[in-house]
Amino acid sequence: MSDTPQIELGLDTFGDVTVDAQGKLLPQAQVLRNVVEEGILADEVGIHFIGVGEHHRDDFAVSAPDVVLAAIASRTKNIHLGSAVTVLSSDDPIRVFQRFSTLDALSAGRAEVILGRGSFTESFPLFGFPLSDYERLFTEKLDLFSALLKQEPVTWKGSIHPGLKGQLVYPPVEHGRLKTWIGVGGSPESVVRAVQYELPMMLAIIGGDPVRFRQFVDLYHRAAEQLQKPVLPLGVHSPGHVAETDEQAREQLWPGYKALHDRIGGERGWGPTSIARFNAEADMGSLYVGSPETVAKKIAKTVKALGVTRFDMKYSSGTMGHEHMMKSIELYGTKVIPMVRDLVASN
Repeated sequence: MSDTPQIELGLDTFGDVTVDAQGKLLPQAQVLRNVVEEGILADEVGIHFIGVGEHHRDDFAVSAPDVVLAAIASRTKNIHLGSAVTVLSSDDPIRVFQRFSTLDALSAGRAEVILGRGSFTESFPLFGFPLSDYERLFTEKLDLFSALLKQEPVTWKGSIHPGLKGQLVYPPVEHGRLKTWIGVGGSPESVVRAVQYELPMMLAIIGGDPVRFRQFVDLYHRAAEQLQKPVLPLGVHSPGHVAETDEQAREQLWPGYKALHDRIGGERGWGPTSIARFNAEADMGSLYVGSPETVAKKIAKTVKALGVTRFDMKYSSGTMGHEHMMKSIELYGTKVIPMVRDLVASN
């Protein structure tokens, strides 16, 4: 019998605003209802986790992930529910803890939170935080949040939040502690910080060969050894899409993928993406698109190369329709996940 740890396979979405059958953008309200239906299906087909991202812009519908997750929790039984990510820098650590401990209670212990800086900055001016304090905001708020996780009276003092003296925060997590990850996009400092606070690390790998992130996994292990900290679960978040065949999957994904990347790229001064770049990411990069067998083989390869025990596929991509995402979720749960587990265990 293999002693390989059981791999957890999940899904992530940012609630991308999608198009209907006539190619017209759906209202954000309908997209939110669709995300709930996607979460319900993910539970039905045995997917371990669904993560819902936080954004504050017109191309993503979700600005309050915990509310969406609570709706999913009320209609599911097994799937774990979390953020992807919670932008802690522009939020209140106490309120974040309270919202997710409440979600944990309502879901009978299925809540998780992934804390990160986020790849967009709209939340900073929206909530009155200067971008010049980007680093200080995250560092201090993470320190406060980590203190809250102990569920003991908190005495804390910083420069960006009123101090606490022997303060308890409610509701407490019913059993154990709130599962909390640090989302890392490629900063060695973030890796070491995850070790220091004894938090599992989720690597956001959205482009290029995933094997290049092995250096961050190795750094996590070295830092844990040097700081005498436990090695906790490590995971990967990457985009993908599953259809019956490789050709069908690429045809379905490409228009929404291009719309998403051209919108964001245009804002950041990049040129339009190309079909050649899309195919390169699908062939050798961090885009997991294709038939169930193709996607399963690629996920298993990444899991083995990086030594992670969690893989979350971002199944939404730009304007790709809800019906394609629902089919992708079905295939991911019923076909991809069993194949990945067999492939990983067989090594």
